[in-house]
Amino acid sequence: MEYLCCFLGFLLLAARLPLDAAKRFHDVLSSERPGYMREHSQIRGWSSDENEWNEKLYPVWKRGDSRWKNSWKGGRVQALLTSDSPALVGSTITFAVNLVFPRCQKEDDNGNIVYEKNCRNDTGPSPDPYVYNWTAWAEDSDCGNSTSQGHHNVFPDGKPFPPRPRWNFVYVFHTLGQYFQKLGRCSVTVSINTANVTLGPQIMEVTVFRRHGRTYIPIAKVKDVYVVTDQIPVFVTMSQKNNRNSSDETFLKDLPITFDVLIHDPRHFLNESAIYYKWNFGDNTGLFVSNNHTLNHTYVLNGTFSLNLTVQATVPGPCPSPSLRPPKPTPSLVPAGDSPLELRGIPDDSCQVHRYGYFKATITIVEGILEVNIIQVTGVLMPVPQPDNSLLDFVVTCQGSFPTEVCTIISDPTCQVTQNIVCDPVDADLGDMCLLTVRRAFSGSGMYCMNLTLGDDASLALTSTLVSIPSRDSASLLRMASGTLVSVGCLAIFVTVITLLMYKKHKGYKAIGNSTGIVVRGKGLNVFLSRSKTTFFPGNKEKDALLKNQPGIL
Repeated sequence: MEYLCCFLGFLLLAARLPLDAAKRFHDVLSSERPGYMREHSQIRGWSSDENEWNEKLYPVWKRGDSRWKNSWKGGRVQALLTSDSPALVGSTITFAVNLVFPRCQKEDDNGNIVYEKNCRNDTGPSPDPYVYNWTAWAEDSDCGNSTSQGHHNVFPDGKPFPPRPRWNFVYVFHTLGQYFQKLGRCSVTVSINTANVTLGPQIMEVTVFRRHGRTYIPIAKVKDVYVVTDQIPVFVTMSQKNNRNSSDETFLKDLPITFDVLIHDPRHFLNESAIYYKWNFGDNTGLFVSNNHTLNHTYVLNGTFSLNLTVQATVPGPCPSPSLRPPKPTPSLVPAGDSPLELRGIPDDSCQVHRYGYFKATITIVEGILEVNIIQVTGVLMPVPQPDNSLLDFVVTCQGSFPTEVCTIISDPTCQVTQNIVCDPVDADLGDMCLLTVRRAFSGSGMYCMNLTLGDDASLALTSTLVSIPSRDSASLLRMASGTLVSVGCLAIFVTVITLLMYKKHKGYKAIGNSTGIVVRGKGLNVFLSRSKTTFFPGNKEKDALLKNQPGIL
């Protein structure tokens, strides 16, 4: 009877062993709900998660298990999972996993984990430079010998490692009821072709194990959502000169807007495809069709307009059976924003599929400052000479709406090193013409770069010029000339009149225009003679139109 009980106990134990060894990959890796539909198309190179998992070699820890705290020396390891989703069906999607070690730890060139030099953490410096010296472990266990493949040099499903493994982390990827195993260091990538991947959002889960003697223990788990779609992922950037803030989708009338279409195709799946862009700007200008991803368009009216773009590309696709109708469009997948995904695939007789992408936006067109120009620069005579300071008046005109603010940035001749920034409000009462004078001070002689901007709520117009300030020799001549005029009395009046007549005859105003530089020469003497003429001949007026409408000085 005793032998019979022992025999029955042995049978029970033998019957239990297969049950313990029958844990499957989906039991270990999957976070899917019970009853989840597990029928998926086969991903090339991946295996079914119905395969058995070697729990003895790769232990399984649930979330909250106390053993996680001791899975790594010095703290916890984090795994970061990213992908280049969304992916157009038929293209390749790549997943990348990067391990983040505790503070002061890093991976060296040999794959060992070491402490960083001159880095201090809460535990203080360690006498051992290694966190994990796997090179020494490999030598001790002879795992580097290709002729001696131990039973521990296998993946969780029992498949052997490649010969001479020099990687100490095992990554197990899991999605759509299938898994992929890979050895790696602190970062790995895995790519899959999406031809057989179910459309829509999916979940990729990754579990990372580290070498622990002749076994492996889990150190991190991570998951992320990726999207496979049969609609071309389309993004559009919009930019415009003088536009103060393009991100608010408000633009200026009478200035071209540049629309640049960006197709998310990181694996260059559409490189050989003919792509067409069909634009409708919503301003009754018709439909524009182009094979260029960049297009300029100018709105000539204020208001709100609906922009619509359709992108069409021909890509390789499955050949439909002659007896089958073209498949119906898949359900729409609508993300946040103004770019709903309308999924559509229409097979043709050449075993290719037309894919479409859509972009929609509502933009607002307003008045703005279209252009700014410096048309004149004059020197300013100071009542008390300042040896290290020069004042200049810049006469500025603009087109479009009137500015509310003027700003100047004075810098070195290369326009790189800023020396002075000044902003002033602009009087709202400018009349019918945008004309104002901006007065700025320059410290010392030399060449300066000056950027001048006029702005309002919607626009910001810029112009730049180089300004040359002469040396103080001219100022010395001015003071000497002033003393001479005061001492000779009536003779000074005569000389002034003759000089002014000759100056008016031979010297005219010259607009700056688009010149690259402005040189102010003899500014002190010119201003002095001009004021002298006004004092002695108050009835005589300049005929230049700019001075008849002399603006206020800012």
